[in-house]
Amino acid sequence: MSSRLTARRYSKALLQIGDKQGNVPQLKQELDDVAAAVAANADLTRLVASPLVVPTRKAQVFEAVLASANVSPTLRSFFRVVAEAGRLNLLGDLRRSFAELVDERDGIVEAKVASAQPLTAAQSQALVASLGVRTGKTIRLSWSQDSTLLGGIKVQVGSTVLDASVQGQLRQLKKQLLSV
Repeated sequence: MSSRLTARRYSKALLQIGDKQGNVPQLKQELDDVAAAVAANADLTRLVASPLVVPTRKAQVFEAVLASANVSPTLRSFFRVVAEAGRLNLLGDLRRSFAELVDERDGIVEAKVASAQPLTAAQSQALVASLGVRTGKTIRLSWSQDSTLLGGIKVQVGSTVLDASVQGQLRQLKKQLLSV
């Protein structure tokens, strides 16, 4: 089984626990903080990634680190199970999967927008409203600059790409002219 699927299963379990306890936002924040702390600390990164350290020892060390960081008992128990199963190396995938599951549950979808120039606040609001109506979900915009675009925008929502760039419109025009 791929690491991504494994991380998703663990994340689903954590989300179910968080839903029962009513502390999903806290768990998400703590998970983000733990992932950032591990990424920032070379020793913790080596511990998480090392196949040479016995999983029970990893669990003990990680438990001590989490306890000193005042992480909730729920997340500490979760990481104990993950570490003892030898899956602590999935920390980054766990964080991403959990965030995706929370967004899915809350009806939030990310729209990746690329344009030559930054969008104005009014353009962003109009785009969010339009995509929200089209998808029936709450939209979170993620903008990036694409200097190869002459004008217009490209929007990706899930696996759907909406190309409203000048190049895209020219390709459509060419296709129409060649089909006549």
